[in-house]
Amino acid sequence: MNRRDLCKAMLGLPLAISPLAGRASGKYPDMPIRIVLPYATGNLMDTALRIINEQFRISMGQPLIIESKPGGAGIIAAQTVANAAPDGYTLLLANTGLYAINPHTYRKLPYDPEKSFRPVTNFLGTSMVLAIRADNPAKTLPEFVSWVKAHPGTSSFASYATGNPSHFAGVLLNRRAGIDMTHVPYNGTAPAVQALIGGQITAAFLPLLAVLQHVKAGKLRVIAVSNPKRSPLLPDVPTFSQQGYPDLAQYLWVGVVARPAPPIQSSSG
Repeated sequence: MNRRDLCKAMLGLPLAISPLAGRASGKYPDMPIRIVLPYATGNLMDTALRIINEQFRISMGQPLIIESKPGGAGIIAAQTVANAAPDGYTLLLANTGLYAINPHTYRKLPYDPEKSFRPVTNFLGTSMVLAIRADNPAKTLPEFVSWVKAHPGTSSFASYATGNPSHFAGVLLNRRAGIDMTHVPYNGTAPAVQALIGGQITAAFLPLLAVLQHVKAGKLRVIAVSNPKRSPLLPDVPTFSQQGYPDLAQYLWVGVVARPAPPIQSSSG
């Protein structure tokens, strides 16, 4: 999704949220809209929101108040919004982990993915990639697996948080390939990318857009893409499925959700 598509999605928020909002005042929005992110400041999603925030303020007359609440596999951010007033002025930037992973990895959650929120709009979708430093001799995923096996106990992979698709992608690769990379979770994509560039970790499972500029700069190399088909941004890089790992075919989804408005109670005479 490009910048124009992001702007269109965010500028459609008022129309999408109005039926969910519980405020009885006239025009929506008539005050700033708070949007809570389960990511650290500087993350790809945080950056995308800040890029379009000025256009949103000009068009809607109100700004977005961007609040980062990382940690807990997104549970901290989700709980914050689940406990907020259902008036359409506190939103959550929800992701795949909050909806598809957490309900299966935690016995009890402080939110219900189906009941606590209502979808408002799609925000961004992207491929996940396996990236390594450009000075690593591996050029393909099979070559990388062979390299890791030749260096037992010394390799690690980064995720942008514990308990999310990037974490489980590494676990799956370890199991399917019979390797032993150590998982190193980071608080967002930005620190994971910097750790990879700096050589603190061997590889990283990250959104394509988070590493693309570093690939073009010659600092990183992408050796596999999670989409079923090759990405037009990196057409020469084969998918995980094409390299024998269909379990790692994933697509990262991020959308905006809100608390549903309470039902209108009819008064009885």
